[in-house]
Amino acid sequence: MRAPQVRELAQELLRKSPAEVSLRLRLNDLDFEIKTNRPELAQELNRYYGPFNKACDAAPQITVYALETPAWDCGLPLRHKEPEPGKTKIKEEYADLPGGRLVRKRLTGMVFIFGEETNLALGPCLENPNQVINFINNRQIQWELEQGALLAHAAGVCGPSLGLAMAGRAGQGKSTLALHLMSRGVTFVSNDRLMVSRDSRGPVMTGLAKLPRINPGTALNNPDLKRVMSPEDQERFAALPEDELWALEHKYDVDIDACFGPGLIKMGFSLDLLALLDWERDAGPCRLAEVELAHHPELLASFMKEPGLFYLPPKEQAAPIQEDYLKVLAGAKVFVLSGGVDFARAADLLSEELKKS
Repeated sequence: MRAPQVRELAQELLRKSPAEVSLRLRLNDLDFEIKTNRPELAQELNRYYGPFNKACDAAPQITVYALETPAWDCGLPLRHKEPEPGKTKIKEEYADLPGGRLVRKRLTGMVFIFGEETNLALGPCLENPNQVINFINNRQIQWELEQGALLAHAAGVCGPSLGLAMAGRAGQGKSTLALHLMSRGVTFVSNDRLMVSRDSRGPVMTGLAKLPRINPGTALNNPDLKRVMSPEDQERFAALPEDELWALEHKYDVDIDACFGPGLIKMGFSLDLLALLDWERDAGPCRLAEVELAHHPELLASFMKEPGLFYLPPKEQAAPIQEDYLKVLAGAKVFVLSGGVDFARAADLLSEELKKS
């Protein structure tokens, strides 16, 4: 049986569930139109994207359809997406189709179809709005990378004149450090992903419209973040031993406006400083040292990020290598945070660097 074209498949699904509700978003300088069959979903997306959204009246560059439907069996043979290193659960399966790709989330039954200007999410969207948000954000990643940007596994903040990216292995505290810096007066750029490119002045970082997600220990140790937790949760988690609290898998979304005040999000800024987190718990005093990245290219491993299953690389485009990242970062000052994990001291040290002009 012939595999369906992505565009044909999406058109057939849209005939069955017309998307008559429209939402406009401008994220950084990229214009989206989100079309859905449920006003409640448009309202939820509008609420979430509110702090990031800028007024827009230009024609949309990207249109995304989000259809609330029962979990859909596409009837196609799907391949398992192998889990990331250190993980065992298979969360996604997919099929490459003429003109694009179909991805299915095994736990929720959400299905995503994309390629050749087709961007469609369908399934129980109202139960899984974060998966719709991640799909929209991945359409931004696709766009930015097609324009020549590179993807980084990093958080970003900026001061009055300088921008700072922070990279490290999963679980090393990029988001926590970024939020400690916000308590010292900086502006939020991005939580866990950055697109990096160059303009006439040097390296530039572009963020994603994704709120930070933090664990209870992060919230308890930063007064600005305690409001994300109920008083009952604060009391319950404060009673846990430190090791148990550190390892706990429980997350809260951080509403930047509510915790730090409005107007403290800027999705694009120069990338002047890069801090690479290479610290460990109980490893002595936290230290910040400037390094010459060209002499230590191995440090880039924690900064470089593969786009993953929701990115369709152009056929003629080779995967980026270390040399590509070194070129795009040329001109940025690079630091390594080593020694013991100490967010307060690290935030103080980096705040001082951000104040320099």
